[in-house]
Amino acid sequence: CNGGGSSPAPTPSPSSYSTVAWFCPYSQQTLNNLGMTSISNEICSSTARTLTGNGLPSDQLVGTFPNTYCPNTISSQNVSFTATVTPTVGTVKAVAPTVGYMNNGVALDPGTAEIVRNDGKVWNIEAINPSSESPNKALNLGLDDDNGHVQPTGKYHYHGLPVGYLDLLSGTTGVPSKPILGGWAVDGFPIYLLYGYSDPNNTSSSVVAMVSSYQLKTTPDAGRPSTAQYPMGTFTQDYEYVAGLGNLDECNGATVKTQEFPNGIYAYFITNTYPYIQRCVKGNY
Repeated sequence: CNGGGSSPAPTPSPSSYSTVAWFCPYSQQTLNNLGMTSISNEICSSTARTLTGNGLPSDQLVGTFPNTYCPNTISSQNVSFTATVTPTVGTVKAVAPTVGYMNNGVALDPGTAEIVRNDGKVWNIEAINPSSESPNKALNLGLDDDNGHVQPTGKYHYHGLPVGYLDLLSGTTGVPSKPILGGWAVDGFPIYLLYGYSDPNNTSSSVVAMVSSYQLKTTPDAGRPSTAQYPMGTFTQDYEYVAGLGNLDECNGATVKTQEFPNGIYAYFITNTYPYIQRCVKGNY
């Protein structure tokens, strides 16, 4: 641990948006199930949002660390994250390791440092992978029920949907009454937790789980380690993007209307399937 029915998403325009009205100012101190206090604060100027905190998760589904598959101890961190409050859509950029932060101060680090070498190539292990399940637990990275775990530095971070944080913010363990704004990407665009509106241009439409446009490849890449040992989905290279397959783009985003942004904004969504948390951003930063 180092490291629904769908329609194509609307094409984002290069417009400028303002996010300054949301979570600015913001302050929270929340006791989680480990008895640790999560602290985060946000302030905004006319140009930038700054989030500070201790990086500790704030809900009731945090796992115990160290555990069998993650030997690292969770500890307070010095979080300081700055992003623009007037994000603009630009070109696609890959981002690693941290693509953004939740408003509780926890980092979104979807990739991992773990690899398998085979046939002279490096195969990147996914934190959420079928090889982590019984009977083959060789690639279990010790994720908790929030899809998070801890780096050797003590930094807790998410690799997928933080279920407990979604429940905490929405006040329910079921489908929320509206999309839940969870945090901010490095380019300043908002990140929503799984749910959006079935009609992205109508905030009176039903709330549904958003759908990624990635799928497992039908044929393993040349030189890939054996699927008998490492089932498809173990490696990042096992997935491919198919435009229009879901209602999100290659960065797990779409231009949508939400209660926070009734005039529309480009936004990212953390999904239940790959890429879980986006691996790229479309905003300038």
